[in-house]
Amino acid sequence: MNPFSLEGRSVLVTGSSQGIGAAIAHGLGQCGARVLRHGLQAMAEADYLQADLLPEGSAPALIDAAFARVASLDTLVCNAGSFFDAPFLELSAAQWEKTQALNLRAPLFLTQAFARRRIALGGGGSVVIVASTNGFQAEADSVAYDSSKGGLVMMIRSLAVSLAPHGIRVNGIAPGLIRTPLTATWMESRADDLLRHYEKKILLGRVGKPEDCAGAVAFLCSVAASYLTGEIITIDGGMTTCQIGQP
Repeated sequence: MNPFSLEGRSVLVTGSSQGIGAAIAHGLGQCGARVLRHGLQAMAEADYLQADLLPEGSAPALIDAAFARVASLDTLVCNAGSFFDAPFLELSAAQWEKTQALNLRAPLFLTQAFARRRIALGGGGSVVIVASTNGFQAEADSVAYDSSKGGLVMMIRSLAVSLAPHGIRVNGIAPGLIRTPLTATWMESRADDLLRHYEKKILLGRVGKPEDCAGAVAFLCSVAASYLTGEIITIDGGMTTCQIGQP
């Protein structure tokens, strides 16, 4: 058996209508998994689930819908998240709460609902949570986002401890600067200064693509990673490895 194959596996990838989530969903499908995709907008696809993860109770409801679609669902990828920050002195309570609700609370209760279902089936399974290099290094005017991603870093480790007795592995990835619909706007407007600065800081000399995240997630979901839990793979082209970057 190919330990990197996902044949026979079934996965829910949240926030997979575009960007990193869409690339992860596509990559897992290429590895043989049946993939349930999720997004905020309605889409006419058989294995697509629409849900707003901001309201309380929406996370378990999405898990219920996923298991209703695939009763043997064994893998969860928590990718849905966004950026709602303002400069710190202008940050509102509403912006803070919205950030934590989507980026931190939703993955927690998605994982809880998924784990309860898996335990009822006898245990086992895998969870991958998409954090960020912002969970390790702060960024200007990003207090709410940085805090939520820092919380995810510790959540991955804490959930790994809590769910190991049930045979459920919990790992994560921490993407760096990836070109997505969320980041493309400022990249296009700052291509001559800020983007060039980042490209010099990134050891591999380029901004990441969503597809750069898919392989690591596929590995973490596979049998090849069966002895890994509580781990976070940084996917940033070496950006956080070197203080200065390239000359």
